[in-house]
Amino acid sequence: MRRFLIAGNWKMNCGPKETSTLLQGIENIIGNMPKAVDGLVCPPTISLTTASVELQDIDGLALGAQNVHSEDNGAYTGEVSTEMLTEVNCEYVILGHSERRQYFGETDKTVNAKVNKALNDGLKPVICVGESLEQRKANEHKLRVKKQVQGALIGVEEDDASNLVIAYEPIWAIGTGETATPDQAQEMHKMIREELSELYSEEAAAKIRILYGGSMKPHNAEELLQKPDVDGGLIGGASLKADSFTDIIHIANELS
Repeated sequence: MRRFLIAGNWKMNCGPKETSTLLQGIENIIGNMPKAVDGLVCPPTISLTTASVELQDIDGLALGAQNVHSEDNGAYTGEVSTEMLTEVNCEYVILGHSERRQYFGETDKTVNAKVNKALNDGLKPVICVGESLEQRKANEHKLRVKKQVQGALIGVEEDDASNLVIAYEPIWAIGTGETATPDQAQEMHKMIREELSELYSEEAAAKIRILYGGSMKPHNAEELLQKPDVDGGLIGGASLKADSFTDIIHIANELS
């Protein structure tokens, strides 16, 4: 059985003070909750050190970053390295988010370089894939997502498959309040797992968690998480409030 992973992508929200307050609020709620689910929070880089300290007191909640560079170090102003992330106890890193692709020019090639670097240095990449509304209307959504999965995993061996996480994020549902129906989500997640089976093996694909990343909230989490190939959520806005984020964790616990 794949354990649910409920991951919070805080995006450009929560400086160190807000991070401390939010994590203390989460701790107050989930302190006695059964730990049948893996939790993850991904604050902005400036707040990672604060989060690392706070998370020492919260069982079952890991730390992740929102991006990383593919080089060890050097003249890359504003960037962060894998070594920097592991030094503050990051276990995961989000890569290829649609906002990184849209606003910062990331491509399948740059995402692939980051994926390999992260795996080589002990980080678990959360690889984001997804289609625009135009691509879905043109019936190109499956081809687009397959291409992103294939591109991100060039050079990644099957031995590393268990450390991969894929996050399917229909771009048209991010921050819009729109959500793919549970059946639409399952269709895409199943297709992604089939593609992973082609790239590796059915056994390896069965171990890779595929998260839904398009406006999952407490009111729709249960019906999404009940689908057989939906292994958790990459949560945006709902992860910025302790009650809504822990509500989703609680729902996942109940379904486990």
